[in-house]
Amino acid sequence: MKRALILLPLYFLLLGASPQAPPSNMDDFDGCGMEGSATPARLKALNRLKNRYTAPQADEINHSISLSAILAPGNDTTRWSSTSGAEITGYVFDVKPGGGETCNCGKTDPVHTDAHIELVLNPTDSAASRRVVVEVTPRMRAIMAASGTNWSTTTLRKQLLHKWVKVRGWMTFDAQHANAAENTTPGVRTTGGQLLGRFIQLRVSKSFRLHRFPYAVQAK
Repeated sequence: MKRALILLPLYFLLLGASPQAPPSNMDDFDGCGMEGSATPARLKALNRLKNRYTAPQADEINHSISLSAILAPGNDTTRWSSTSGAEITGYVFDVKPGGGETCNCGKTDPVHTDAHIELVLNPTDSAASRRVVVEVTPRMRAIMAASGTNWSTTTLRKQLLHKWVKVRGWMTFDAQHANAAENTTPGVRTTGGQLLGRFIQLRVSKSFRLHRFPYAVQAK
């Protein structure tokens, strides 16, 4: 179960090269199309958003979106637009593999599942309801691999865990899991008793930058 979904100038290390132009056949990734294995029209449309693999351009970045803005109380249903790109900075609380989802045709092997990167505002503000999940999708992992950069979940965990990072990607409201998020269903808990956070997804579509110290994103 995901916690939140969501998707930097001095002293940083670039962990991956910018992705190459995606191949023309990336709409079909190892037999899984952009709509995945969904059948309802609303889930097909959601999966097409989840499976985007082109990076937001500079004029598509909404600079009012920050980690603190995403975590602010309020109903996420219409607060953000799926046409908005975002760049956010946060502290990596955890990195873990995602499970089988219809956007990935229900596949569960490491190559065909998302990597979930849990970001928090700072190391001491890490309650489950205060985390936002940034997702690296199988398509983006494959694009980065083509440029010689390893975005496997195992490698990302080694490189990013307990570091400050900035990421760029597309905002996506995961309506499929809205009943498991604090902002859309306050106080909701999983069967394991863990409070979940926001279900805005930031689907990563550009290189990570690793900071040696906290750096706040300023609105422009």
